[in-house]
Amino acid sequence: MCYGGKAWTGKHEQWLRTHRFATPGLQLAYDAAFDAMLATLDRRSRLDQAITAMAADSALTPVVTRLSCVRGISTLTAFGLATEIGDWGRLSGRAIGAYLGLVPCEHSSGSTRCQGGVTKTGNSHARRLLIEAAWHHRTPYRPGRDLRRRWQAASPAARARTRGESAPARALDQLR
Repeated sequence: MCYGGKAWTGKHEQWLRTHRFATPGLQLAYDAAFDAMLATLDRRSRLDQAITAMAADSALTPVVTRLSCVRGISTLTAFGLATEIGDWGRLSGRAIGAYLGLVPCEHSSGSTRCQGGVTKTGNSHARRLLIEAAWHHRTPYRPGRDLRRRWQAASPAARARTRGESAPARALDQLR
C-alpha cells in the first residue's frame, strides 16, 4: 500500500514505522536503513542549527540578513551565498552573472552572432544555491512566519526592495 501524502513529513514517518517484513533479514535491513535515515535527518538538523548560529554572529551577518529577506532564500542559502561571493562590492550587476556562469555562451563570426545556453563556468556552488532559491521562489506568494521574522530583522530599505515595494507604494499604504 502506498502512502498518499507528502514524503518526509511526520505522518509519512509514522507510515514508514508500520512496515513489517516476515523475513528476518529483510526486516533487519529495513530497520538499519530507517535508522540511518533518522540519524542523517538528525545530523542535518544539528548542522543547520550550527550554521544558523554562525550566520547570526559573523562579519557576514548584515549581508545574510538582507539576502534572507528575499522570498526563496533562507538563512542557510543566504549564508552560503555570502561566503561564496565574499565581497559583493567587487561585482556589478553584469559581473555577478558572469562570475556565477549565468550568462549565455556565444559563437560569433563576422556579422553573425549565435547565443546558446548559460556557460555554467564560475562558482558552481553559488549558482546551485541561486537555482535552488529560484525553485522555492516560483510557488505562489504567501509570506510565512519565517519570512516575516527575517523581514523584521532587516532594514526598512531591504524590506522594501525584497517585497517589491517602491517609496510611492509605501506612502500610499501609510495613508490607507
